[in-house]
Amino acid sequence: MGQLEGLSRQQADGRSDDVETPRKGIHNSTTPIRVGLLGVGTVGSQVARILTEQKDDLQQRIGQPLEISGIACLHPEEVNAPWIDKSLLTTDSKYVATHSDILVELIGGLEPARSLVLKALDSGASVVTANKALLAKYGPEIYRTAEEDGVDIYFEAAVGGAIPLIRPLRESLVGDKVTSVLGVLNGTTNYILDEMTTKGLDFNIALKDAQAKGYAEADPTGDIEGEDAANKAAIVASLAFHTPVSIDDVTMEGITSITADDIALAKAEHKVIKLLAVVSNDEDGVSARVYPALIPDDHPLASVHGSFNAAFVHANEADDLMFYGRGAGGAPTASAVLGDIVTVARHIVQGGTGPQISMYRNLPKAPLSASSAEFAVRFRVCDRPGILAAISKVFADHGISINGINQDLRPTPHDPGYSGELQTLRVVTHQCNENTLRETVDDVCKFDFVIGDPSILREM
Repeated sequence: MGQLEGLSRQQADGRSDDVETPRKGIHNSTTPIRVGLLGVGTVGSQVARILTEQKDDLQQRIGQPLEISGIACLHPEEVNAPWIDKSLLTTDSKYVATHSDILVELIGGLEPARSLVLKALDSGASVVTANKALLAKYGPEIYRTAEEDGVDIYFEAAVGGAIPLIRPLRESLVGDKVTSVLGVLNGTTNYILDEMTTKGLDFNIALKDAQAKGYAEADPTGDIEGEDAANKAAIVASLAFHTPVSIDDVTMEGITSITADDIALAKAEHKVIKLLAVVSNDEDGVSARVYPALIPDDHPLASVHGSFNAAFVHANEADDLMFYGRGAGGAPTASAVLGDIVTVARHIVQGGTGPQISMYRNLPKAPLSASSAEFAVRFRVCDRPGILAAISKVFADHGISINGINQDLRPTPHDPGYSGELQTLRVVTHQCNENTLRETVDDVCKFDFVIGDPSILREM
């Protein structure tokens, strides 16, 4: 017998049972359904506004009124939205989590979000969350807890803002076999790359512009290094393939190495660069990747501009589907949150829950060695004789066939300590194994004429 034998699941997890059990199956049409909010930032404030301004309409759609029963935040004194009743504000997150019929978790991060969500579920409350990091790390545990406790867990706003992507994967396509999803799922990086493409801006200038307009955080690392999109990829892969996929299973690359030269060369080839989240399920297993890619300008994803998001889904029977819309922002994201709240509230009125999330498969994760593509690799090199021959030989030694080489002969800034000109050299390969490609690039970078880090772009 294990050492946890005889303990309740709450005790085994270190969670307390001393919580009030909310009312399940509230059939009295005049009894309010209590909605507790954790977090009242950009999205939380808009959720409170819509709940207040559309109170009567929402009651008609649900059959019972919704009532904000508590709002937990770190600094209640700083909340000044006119539609928020200040008497509802508290710093006691645990109380709000365990004294609600529907808990809306919008604080983000892993802890205390995980503990509070689990406490809410164990208390009998359903949960609506927009917390992609939480679900990418602990999704299967949370889905299982909701099912065991007989309550709902909904999270449309965690991926793609206002875009209805989660519900189709969870319900509409559940009778089909989804084989891949690829999408532009981070508005910050899409805005930056779009500004670089349409205005010819350098990366740093486009980033500062995104920050000034509120599209990027003061610390944009999670966006520009690919982590935000990777969290979303993990959630999408889990739903699409009915198998646990966590953030630890996702490989990610950001966009910090993309230059104006990369953008210009892509445009010359009638392509655009997008940061893609790509999940697939094939004979090698489940793959979840985030990387910048070259996309033909006639592909639907190439037309996703600004801070918009889009996802391209392929299923065996449904074939190709595309979902497009606002991927971020207070009001668009709040729209998705409210959709979940109304759905869960209807289930409460009916005395049941929605379909649970099925993680009935445990598919293997495809190794990086199974990945192959055509690549475009940009090196920054010192201009001297023999460079092309030396680089070509390294590619040949690794068995990689070169499709073309482009050398930019425009003068570029001198590298400190080097008196000659620096040039951009771009090598385009035929289809090859990614591991082999990266080993090849590492060997090329050992030459003393290669300056800085190379840029590696996949052809979609």
